[in-house]
Amino acid sequence: MCCSCLAISLRFNEFGTDGGPAAKALKPKFNVFSSHLSTQTGFKVPEVEIKYLVAAALALKGIGSLFFIFDSSLGAYLLLLHQAITIPILYDFYNYDVEKKEFAQLFPKFTQVSDREYAFSNLALFGALLFYIGMKNSMPRRQLRKKPAPKSKTT
Repeated sequence: MCCSCLAISLRFNEFGTDGGPAAKALKPKFNVFSSHLSTQTGFKVPEVEIKYLVAAALALKGIGSLFFIFDSSLGAYLLLLHQAITIPILYDFYNYDVEKKEFAQLFPKFTQVSDREYAFSNLALFGALLFYIGMKNSMPRRQLRKKPAPKSKTT
């Protein structure tokens, strides 16, 4: 988790006024995702500045990591939301046929370790967060014991 916080601080320092290199890399992928979404569902994705998407991703990941470190299930839900939003945008293997070369390049990146700075793949992290939330919800909560009312002395 410390590596994640370090990566977030590095991306925050690179952010600048235009979103930094993350925004430049995300723009074509977001355009492909929004066009795919609108052709498949008919839903038109509103125009959004990419730097705001990058800032929202940094905020979700940063706040989620902090809450997760302090054993809050809210942090796990925020990280799960981050993963659910970013995975379809970053790894658009669904646009390619299984026999195509692009699919063979993108799908392993999705299922295996994809970035140098992360120890888990995106799919494994998604599953681990679901497991954590399930375990957190299945554990019984501690109930405070009610102190017995003091007995009145009769004299």
